[in-house]
Amino acid sequence: MSRQLASSGWTGLIGAVIVLAALKAADAVVAPVAFALFLIALLWPLQRRLEALMPRLLALAITISVLVVTFAAFASLIAWGFGRVGRWGLANMGRFQSLYDRGTAWLEGHGIPIASLWADHFNVGWVLGVVQKFGAHVNTTLSFWVVVLVYVSLGLLEIEGTARKIKKLPDEATVRFLSEGCARTAAKIRRYMGVRTLMSLLTGLLFWALTSLFGLPLAREWGVIAFTLNYIPFIGPLVATLFPTCLAVLEFEEWQAVFVVFASLNLIQAVVGSYVEPRVSGTALAMSPFLVLFSIFLWTFLWGLPGTFIGVPITVAVLAFCAQHPKTRWLAMLLGPPDEAEDAVKLGAGREPGLPG
Repeated sequence: MSRQLASSGWTGLIGAVIVLAALKAADAVVAPVAFALFLIALLWPLQRRLEALMPRLLALAITISVLVVTFAAFASLIAWGFGRVGRWGLANMGRFQSLYDRGTAWLEGHGIPIASLWADHFNVGWVLGVVQKFGAHVNTTLSFWVVVLVYVSLGLLEIEGTARKIKKLPDEATVRFLSEGCARTAAKIRRYMGVRTLMSLLTGLLFWALTSLFGLPLAREWGVIAFTLNYIPFIGPLVATLFPTCLAVLEFEEWQAVFVVFASLNLIQAVVGSYVEPRVSGTALAMSPFLVLFSIFLWTFLWGLPGTFIGVPITVAVLAFCAQHPKTRWLAMLLGPPDEAEDAVKLGAGREPGLPG
């Protein structure tokens, strides 16, 4: 018996590695589909309500317009925040130069030749390479979003047809697994994004208030940056904390003041992320911090920036489907909240099979 369990475990592990390797190799094809499914789960309630009031294609046009406007507004906020920070940095380049000179003198006084390191690693060729990579990345990102929009449009039109196909499957267990898994996953993803938006707003407001209290320049910009980056768990808040801390190094002469700024900003992240958010989301989205961090790094490694953003929702979806099957329910119970398996049927009950919520 133990040998069978060990063999089954190794088989599952090897299978998981093969699947992940295939996902990485086919990222250009699979990543847009995964992101489109994520957006379909968020947009389907709006599409369904609009279809009850108007023709399907008109409802689809409005839904896609809402999606495009939302992403454009989000991108505008990011561009505004970082653009203002960049312009402020250019206007205060003399202060940065003075700080750099003092730091260089201190390092060279301790035997670290910083000037030679700059000459060896940062030159015109390096700058041109960075610009070329940035241009290629922008082109890839635009192509990615065009493909995602096409998938979302087609997916929203095919949801009801897919639901009818699922209902006609001969195996009732498969019908229940797919319908309840889709409904549960969509509900969890919508709740996750709702909670994440509320926590991002709270984090942005607290960053704005705290940086204003400390007298740091660009307080509104730091609040906007914290709001936008907070959608990426762990990594986003870390980056949002480092930027104003670097500015505090320039503003304050004493390292104690810089440490207070850094500690206060991290305290906001800890309180919001570890205390407020779990109480708002409840047990429905409970996952261990280790699993959240592992999901982010894993999907970032597989798919880059899109994987960073939807790594946690993908894990939520995997656990939701695992909770529907007896052979994988233990995994959902181990990695999710204690009642993950018990309320799986309850969350899926009362919904039309095959519809995501």
